[in-house]
Amino acid sequence: MHVQPLARRGTHAQLERWRRAWLRAQVVKLLSRFANYQGPGDQPGVTLDLMRQGDVGVIFSALYCPFDEIDLTQRYGAKPQRAYFDDLCEQLEDVESDIAAHAVHFPVVIAHSRAELDTALNEGKQVLIHSVEGGFHLGGSEQEVTANVAELARLGVVCITVAHLFWRGVATNAPALPFMSDWLYEHVFCQPRRTGLTALGRALVTAMADNGILIDVTHMSDAARVQTLQLLDDHAPGTPVVATHMANRLGKLEYNLSEQDVKSITDRGGVLGLIACEHYISDGRDKPQSFHDSFKLLCEHIDRICEIAGNDDHVAFGTDLDGYIKPALPGLEHLGRMHRLQSALADKYGAVSAEKFSSANALRLIRAVWR
Repeated sequence: MHVQPLARRGTHAQLERWRRAWLRAQVVKLLSRFANYQGPGDQPGVTLDLMRQGDVGVIFSALYCPFDEIDLTQRYGAKPQRAYFDDLCEQLEDVESDIAAHAVHFPVVIAHSRAELDTALNEGKQVLIHSVEGGFHLGGSEQEVTANVAELARLGVVCITVAHLFWRGVATNAPALPFMSDWLYEHVFCQPRRTGLTALGRALVTAMADNGILIDVTHMSDAARVQTLQLLDDHAPGTPVVATHMANRLGKLEYNLSEQDVKSITDRGGVLGLIACEHYISDGRDKPQSFHDSFKLLCEHIDRICEIAGNDDHVAFGTDLDGYIKPALPGLEHLGRMHRLQSALADKYGAVSAEKFSSANALRLIRAVWR
């Protein structure tokens, strides 16, 4: 959402697009200043410079078109429109162009394959990998979804989060607005709770398994997550899944994953990325006041995952910084502070396990599924 769109159309069309984009950008900028950014000077917390400061080598660059998910021209819960995929591909191109421009000053690349990922890491470059946040981007028919997933695989997208913030006829979702209680969310944003995956959702999950794109079960309702795993058992047994930005259900929030969810994901060889959001990580516990408190909470989640899995092969970090999770965990508000987390992990768990949590587990899974 930080990237400015390119001028691809004629003058009149581009001016109309600029006016619309400018207004939307002001809304995002205003909301982000108060409810999102926690980088230095209340600026974005995910930048190339902060990646370098925090010794962060690889990140998922999450493609997301918020004004398509919140499409005020459609009734609530309407099926996705064909144009959403065009918007997504345009955003992907914008990110590609933006990173190419930054590469003049930063050793940074976008990796589209295992070979490109390994080459970039061997050369000491920072790496971005395309992912997609929300299955609503993929089209309004099963045929569109199947074709569009194949196109994203060709473009190097490695992961798609199937559900997201609001019901759009793909998969039912867990409440994920930190400022709103689960009870209130369910009353304001109604959805067919027993549905889980729709025909569009099933087409999406099947196409992702067929095209080597990681299926992200974050944001799913309990019903959608169960149906996703059942579908994979029938269609592509053993396919690993990922929960990119999650927490254990230590309290009552549906967004957080139950012990059975964690076991189902780890049994498949999947990975669980711990979110840096205070609201989810501290549910059922006291709010953290310092980095020490934050790290203690994260270790509780790490230890629980390792206990359920019986090993340390499934823990990762998916901070969701700049994903409207404010307030983030104290001491981990932006990427520039990730080096402190890595050092603390090494001190507590040893260098081998710390490397697994920081990178090796996630990279292993990416390499395993990425074609």
